[in-house]
Amino acid sequence: MSQEIGSLNEGSLHAALKDWYAHPGDQFEVPVEGYFVDIVRGDLLVEIQTRNFSAIKGKLLDLAERHRLRLVHPVAREKWIVKLAGEGQTPLSRRKSPKRGTFEDLFAELVSFPQLLANPNFALDVLLTQEEEVRRHDPRRAWRRRGWVTHDRRLLRVVDRRLFETPAEMATFLPAELAEPFTTSDLASALGKPRRLAQRMAYCLREMGVIGQVGKQGNAILYARIGASST
Repeated sequence: MSQEIGSLNEGSLHAALKDWYAHPGDQFEVPVEGYFVDIVRGDLLVEIQTRNFSAIKGKLLDLAERHRLRLVHPVAREKWIVKLAGEGQTPLSRRKSPKRGTFEDLFAELVSFPQLLANPNFALDVLLTQEEEVRRHDPRRAWRRRGWVTHDRRLLRVVDRRLFETPAEMATFLPAELAEPFTTSDLASALGKPRRLAQRMAYCLREMGVIGQVGKQGNAILYARIGASST
């Protein structure tokens, strides 16, 4: 039997989100058909995944066939970098990262299973958070960030959330001013996001049936909203 025991390996962020998300009467780390599920709320299964959706793809696809399933994913709108001494206790510095996450960043992970949102049993709850990224110095890994490696992530606050239950709700990510047909470069420009993220978004939305390929412009694929009225 394949079992995934999240509480044995979860970091601070995962544990804090589980506490934040919990309702009275919820059960935690419940075995369900060979898997351990973070939260069971009546007939609803809740999984919290802070990153690496591909690691739980099989689990989600399997459970969503027979159960109502919700995936909770945090995106750091604001993040502070905390550096600790080598022993992992003494704070050396704390600074705010210039990076600001948005709901669109979920597509960097959603490429692992974009079609799953078409399953009526599945929903995706995206949380915008404030968090700390804790780094420790490890001279054995000096090739990365001059030896500073991520040790933990800590939740400070949940500042916003959006629940997606159908592919149609994902269409709200397409800016109203985005003219059709459009390329991923056009999408990136309209969003103010890197083209790589726009490419992942286009892939996910296409797999969900929200947009479709309508032609090419040179080497660039042209997309349009499914069901959009022609002018």
